[in-house]
Amino acid sequence: MTELTPETVGAVIERARFSADGLIPAIIQQFDTRDVLMLGYMDREALRRTLTSGRVTFWSRSRQEYWRKGDTSGNRQYVKGAALDCDGDTLLVTVDQHGPACHTGAHACFDVDPLEPKVGEADD
Repeated sequence: MTELTPETVGAVIERARFSADGLIPAIIQQFDTRDVLMLGYMDREALRRTLTSGRVTFWSRSRQEYWRKGDTSGNRQYVKGAALDCDGDTLLVTVDQHGPACHTGAHACFDVDPLEPKVGEADD
């Protein structure tokens, strides 16, 4: 597999299926532990920046601007890999996370509010 460049990334972006509002959900996962750290959203430009810069860039739906994880907090995410799902409408980005991933200071955004669902069994 060849590393993506600014010249070749366009074909990947064309394969991605963005929602009606122009966004694709991006699941962020620690590359070595496989911990799911957070979920963010990317538009075409944020995806291009993420795939070609080595740092994760998101589109902020609330602020309507690009943001790169760690630019203000120092808790950076360095890209280690990326894949579209089978439908092309969700992105998985594996990263090397430096510091907590969640803005609350938690290791991962999903550590903040754990739920207690009924646990299913194969016999159910």
